[in-house]
Amino acid sequence: MSMALSHAGGDVDLRELRAKRLTILLAVALVITCALSVLFGASGTSAIKVLGQWLRGEDITLVDRIVLLQVRIPRMVLGVLVGASLAVSGAVMQGLFRNPLADPGLVGVSAGASLGAIVAIVLGGFLPAAFAAMIGSWLVPAAAFLGGWGATMALYMVATRQGRTSIATMLLAGIALGALTGALSGIMIYRANDNQLRDLTFWGMGSLAGANWPKVITAAPLIVIALAVAPFLGRSLNALALGEAAAAHMGIPVQRMKSIAILTVAGATGAAVAVSGGIGFIGIVVPHLLRLAAGPDHRHLLVNAGLLGAIVLLLADMISRTIVAPAELPIGIVTAVIGGPVFLWVLLKQRGIIDL
Repeated sequence: MSMALSHAGGDVDLRELRAKRLTILLAVALVITCALSVLFGASGTSAIKVLGQWLRGEDITLVDRIVLLQVRIPRMVLGVLVGASLAVSGAVMQGLFRNPLADPGLVGVSAGASLGAIVAIVLGGFLPAAFAAMIGSWLVPAAAFLGGWGATMALYMVATRQGRTSIATMLLAGIALGALTGALSGIMIYRANDNQLRDLTFWGMGSLAGANWPKVITAAPLIVIALAVAPFLGRSLNALALGEAAAAHMGIPVQRMKSIAILTVAGATGAAVAVSGGIGFIGIVVPHLLRLAAGPDHRHLLVNAGLLGAIVLLLADMISRTIVAPAELPIGIVTAVIGGPVFLWVLLKQRGIIDL
């Protein structure tokens, strides 16, 4: 008996060590990926050349300054925020629902945010000129964010009764809300003109092409707060894997933890969808890959998911803006092309997942 316990403890220590090493490796990889994202792009601007000019005290051309400071760097920062938020939200949702197929879209955030953005794009032309000029590029992100929050709050109110949140009810309500928002989005798209249809198409496929500092400032507060809160849910999500009753007996405040997890996912995913559009597969594939590499411990999984999610999205963004340069391929297409086969591979590796 003691030998079995010792062996089990050794396995746990080994997984913990592997997870910590993976965290260090992913952190280094993220720094390198961020540097590559700034160094290379569709334009002829060389970040290395500009850095050399700056160190030598030489004048930097206006074009180079704009490309680096107003295009590539904010795009890189936004890519890190969006990728990390989608991956961490996916890991939290899978732990919360105890279902490895769970995705942030299940709570209606993506559907609500998409409806908000579509309404803003289609009806934005009817706003008073002075008001439209004052809002400017903030209109679509703000509408998408409000749509995501509104959908999540509606779901939470439907699924919560006498202080208790039913995950099953929330799942079913999320499906219903997704159908409703899809229908409303279809009505708005039917009313759109050709230019608006083009904007809607590219927004729906996901892109960081419109990245700028105002968008970063819009998304960063909620995403940073959500990413800071998520790791503290790790122990509770580990206990929840044994069932709600078992988690409660272990001293976990289950209802409060559910509320915090739902609000964390809503804030992170809503803000990400608001500024980048629909980008799929990161929230499902990244947590799976990390579980295969270092185990299911959420204390490490949530941190590593943020790092790997940011890396994956930055790499997808670099592919999207260079593979058909000077044009740009929507990131959603790149993540689907890469994520689809990877997810099928994960399913084949863990066939038992299909029975869930």
